[in-house]
Amino acid sequence: MSTTDEHPAAPSTPGRLLPWLVAVAFFMQSLDTTILNTAVPSIASALGVAPLSMKAVLASYTLSLAVFIPISGWMANRFGTRRVFAGAIGLFALGSLLCGVARNIHLLVAFRVLQGCGGAMMVPVGRLTLVRAFAKSELVRAMSFVAMPALIGPMLGPIAGGLITHYLHWSVIFFLNVPIGLAGLYLVYRYLPDFRAERVSPLDVAGLLLFSSGIALLSYVLEVFGEHRLGAALVLGLLAVSVLLLLGYGLHTARTPQPLLQLGLFHVRTFRAAVSGSFFTRISIGGIPFLFPLLYQVGLGYTPVQSGLLMMPQAFAAMSLKMTMPRILERFGYRAVLVSNTAMLGVLITLFAIIGAATPLWIVVVLLFLYGFFQSLQFTSMNTLVYADVASQDAGSASTIASTSQQLSMSFGVAAASLVTALFVPDRFHTDAPQMIHGIHEAFLVLGVATLVSTVVFSGLKATDGSAVSQHRTDLPAA
Repeated sequence: MSTTDEHPAAPSTPGRLLPWLVAVAFFMQSLDTTILNTAVPSIASALGVAPLSMKAVLASYTLSLAVFIPISGWMANRFGTRRVFAGAIGLFALGSLLCGVARNIHLLVAFRVLQGCGGAMMVPVGRLTLVRAFAKSELVRAMSFVAMPALIGPMLGPIAGGLITHYLHWSVIFFLNVPIGLAGLYLVYRYLPDFRAERVSPLDVAGLLLFSSGIALLSYVLEVFGEHRLGAALVLGLLAVSVLLLLGYGLHTARTPQPLLQLGLFHVRTFRAAVSGSFFTRISIGGIPFLFPLLYQVGLGYTPVQSGLLMMPQAFAAMSLKMTMPRILERFGYRAVLVSNTAMLGVLITLFAIIGAATPLWIVVVLLFLYGFFQSLQFTSMNTLVYADVASQDAGSASTIASTSQQLSMSFGVAAASLVTALFVPDRFHTDAPQMIHGIHEAFLVLGVATLVSTVVFSGLKATDGSAVSQHRTDLPAA
């Protein structure tokens, strides 16, 4: 590992500016999808297409993420974190600008792919930079800070999207990223440390084709899951092909000295628990942002702005209590925190099933505030445990695997939430408010129970696991 930083101030920068740089990039990406969802009808009307045709605009970004995330670790090792992170921000901003000036859906889809190419690099390379810039004892505090935008963006998105489409032109949604991106480019080149590997193996092209194709196809299947225009046989066929491609990649890695992704990292207990536990937990959590707008707007008759405002308690909890999270991990350790916190999230999700027309507003706010805190603690714990026992030279591959897993779990979470709700709604095309509320309540119960079950993954950890990161003192009882 080498650092090719030409700025003398850079070594003192991580404690001050580096988390802000990474957080701004995370916020820009997390805000993008949710703010666009609100504007779909307006954009469809302006482009002269049916609203359902806008599915391609949303899916193209997700597919682009799935294709380019796997190569992000190799790119950072080969060209340096500063250059790749700056390039990611630049591509994302350029794609946003072009999306804003697009005047037909085909160009919009193409420019969303360009946006996704930049977005795919931002999250894993940003995390990798933090891992290499901070000591493991400081990693929880840094990660807890940059995790906030991932929670805040989706909560502000519906409000911002509704206000922009109501008072301004839809293209402003994309233009917002341009000045943020330009400011980010300047700060990255001025302050971001430049880490790269001393020796970089040749790119595993065959592995890239197998893994990216399998992940992209799987992401597509998750995006179109439940759509009647695709028959069950076709969906199952596409799913089978994606599984075969991923199995092919697994066989390929066994015969390749330097594979694209180091699947051997799953032999590390903390890494295995963090990635697999994160995957199963995020499936349930990922469906919540999809269910709440349906509950508020379709079930309870709230406006999009009112619905967006009711998501704010989660953001306030995450921001106001972010400094508490490192101390919680230091006091109790990863195993105790992840087992108990996952169980608490499961209980809270099941309690969401009591929210109805007669529920006092203060109860809703309290539940959402508590959920925001425990969700933020969960994300911070899982994201930092990934790197607890991973060697420095494997950090890039670890970041790539974790980011790919998170992307898939969030896509599957929305699909799972939609499917479970549909199972309890007699006719989803002609349903009334009480039926919709009932279906969503049942979905909350199912997702809550699924979250409780996922505690089994974290129970396999030892009390001492991750102590280099959490600073948990396991020797105190014996003293």
